[in-house]
Amino acid sequence: MVRTFTFAVAVSLWLGSGATAADWPRFRGSEGSGISPEKGLPITWSSRENLAWKTELPGPGASSPSFFGDHIYLTSWTGYAVPGQPLGSEADLRLHLVCLDRKTGKILWNQSIPGRTPAKKPSRDGEGYASSTPAVDADRIYCFFGTTGLFAFDHSGKKLWQAEVGTRQQGWLSAASPVLYQDLVLLNGSIESEAMIAYDKQTGREKWRTPGIKDAYNTPILVKNAAGKDELVVVTQPKVIGLDPLTGKQLWTCNTDIGWYIVPSAVADRGVVYCLGGRSGITGLAVRAGGSGDVTATHRLWTSKKGSNVSSPVFYQGHLYWMNDASGTAFCAKADTGDIVYEERIPRAGGVYASALLADGRIYYLGREGKTYVVAAKPTFELIATNDLSDGSNFDASPVAIDGRLFLRSNKALYCLERK
Repeated sequence: MVRTFTFAVAVSLWLGSGATAADWPRFRGSEGSGISPEKGLPITWSSRENLAWKTELPGPGASSPSFFGDHIYLTSWTGYAVPGQPLGSEADLRLHLVCLDRKTGKILWNQSIPGRTPAKKPSRDGEGYASSTPAVDADRIYCFFGTTGLFAFDHSGKKLWQAEVGTRQQGWLSAASPVLYQDLVLLNGSIESEAMIAYDKQTGREKWRTPGIKDAYNTPILVKNAAGKDELVVVTQPKVIGLDPLTGKQLWTCNTDIGWYIVPSAVADRGVVYCLGGRSGITGLAVRAGGSGDVTATHRLWTSKKGSNVSSPVFYQGHLYWMNDASGTAFCAKADTGDIVYEERIPRAGGVYASALLADGRIYYLGREGKTYVVAAKPTFELIATNDLSDGSNFDASPVAIDGRLFLRSNKALYCLERK
């Protein structure tokens, strides 16, 4: 794997939080790239082959597992609008932070809190109240539960603080995950309050709030610009926005020309941010971080009509790789121009909401039905394997590769896969 400048910077920030190179403490890993350094991962598996363990979860959720120290953390919900169960009452909605043993998958504790009412019923079965991946450091686990708020727990499961984010709700509820930076928890509260918000990690006190963040379901990323300064980048429907992560001051904007809300999270390499989003028209672009004011004419490098409405891409050796959420089409594009290198539809792939994972020269695309498509990470399409763990529920969480193992989460269970 090519270690880029941005990767080295992200690792230095990550280690500063108390994490080690063996942890996966937030959505898509330490830098939000979806890239893992793990080797020797399984290529084929099933409910009988290369399955180390399977742990039934207390409830559904689309949050990915986070790994820190000896523990795995993920979120679930119960009591209301649970797929396959009677609708129930809003008053019974419970939101869960679950801690598992990293080696065995045994549930060590399950902390639950009541959901705020009124609780909007999700627009689709299986999408709901636990879609944000926890962010973890040596002191706390930070969980976002939409209008119920942002919460911090210690590693024994004790609730330390909670903070308000906003009260607005939409049919798909929330999906953005918290990001840690120095002494701040950074959160995209676009759905709840149309704002990017920073909270003090120790107290939960709001430090700054930047308005105007609209139609953005994605998790922001930290990018180092050409001058060596950190920028917080979030992709909204009309604009990519660069902020000072310490103050929330808007540094620059770039038009996206995307006509839909933005769900995929961006990735970056060497100060260039790559964005996907939307269902038609312009659905992808690249913009160089840095600059001041409207940088569309000077920093936008290309736009594309090939993209994804939900799943996020990975960057690897000068190329972008992703799978379209609706068509099950795998894409490879040149990162410098946006030109499509290949566009291969995988028959019967179904929907793909999980973001791409790259590890050991392979890309893992996890479909909603539990099928994982293992594709070679090279500019020539090669489908290496198709694996099926279907359990009658949705697999919407993004996969994780760590400890020489691959972890997949469904609405029913967390699966640990290893080569035997």
